[in-house]
Amino acid sequence: MKRIRRTKVEGAAATYHCMTRVVNGERLFKDREKEVLRKMIWQLADFCGVEVLTYCIMSNHFHVLLRVPEEQNVDDAELLRRYQVLYPKPTPYQSDSIKVLRAELAANSEDAQETRRKLLARMGDISEYMKAVKQRFSVWYNRNHNRYGTLWADRFKSVLVEGKGNPLQTMAAYIDLNPVRAGLVEDPKDYRFCGYAEAVSGVSAAIEGLRRIWGDHDTNPLRAHRLLLFGQGSAASSKGGATIAREEALRVLEQEDGLLPKAAILRCRVRYFTDGAILGSAEFVRSYAAAWQMERQRRHPPKMNRLKGAEWGDLAVIRGLRKAVFS
Repeated sequence: MKRIRRTKVEGAAATYHCMTRVVNGERLFKDREKEVLRKMIWQLADFCGVEVLTYCIMSNHFHVLLRVPEEQNVDDAELLRRYQVLYPKPTPYQSDSIKVLRAELAANSEDAQETRRKLLARMGDISEYMKAVKQRFSVWYNRNHNRYGTLWADRFKSVLVEGKGNPLQTMAAYIDLNPVRAGLVEDPKDYRFCGYAEAVSGVSAAIEGLRRIWGDHDTNPLRAHRLLLFGQGSAASSKGGATIAREEALRVLEQEDGLLPKAAILRCRVRYFTDGAILGSAEFVRSYAAAWQMERQRRHPPKMNRLKGAEWGDLAVIRGLRKAVFS
């Protein structure tokens, strides 16, 4: 897999929306596959030291909203704990390897220093996290389906997201509404393979993700998130803009160049959230434009583009989209 460049946020936590698809878009994942992938998303996040704020697994792709904390020292005890996270039910050989690793780290030999360096290099990085999830799931899937070869498309898409307020909350809602856009459910709480449904069911890690997303905005992050998912009403059956038919929404957006309530537009596929490169307030986008340009060796500085189609607030992206924005 070719390594994805990502705009670095020096000296601060960074938040990314990552999305990857099955090769050729094949719809391979049923409930069993989604459940295994769900567990791996959480498991590898613990190992890599990143935080899953929300996610959604569909039949041929998955999304994950990740917060990468500031760089911090990982001592040997934590390193061993994370290593064992990868093997919750180790084979006898794996148990021996953990004992060897523990002894090496205690002796602080040259081999131990190299092992420590290699393990730490896999932590706190979205490319390493996505690589680990995709590789580990590919091995499981091919083994259990008598299959060979590549499972995933070569690259995953990533968007740097402003890690607070409207940008973060809107991106999270967009991710959780994937099964609604696909027509699988009317309410994402009824789709078990997304972060919002896990939070509603009481999973502490998913609830903590919503707390991160909403911060001090509301004492009840579940309620705040639901209000964004469904507009002013708190139920899927609420009357108003959020229930507008998708075909009508697209007509208003693309043919009439009109505006829709945010809760309605999020039920369309909005390419800003997967292809916009950097998403946040205008100030946030401008502040990382130069780094984005330098990493990609662009001759001309990118333009800041405000989102259209709804009352997005101060939301903007760095990458102008030439094709239809909504679909």
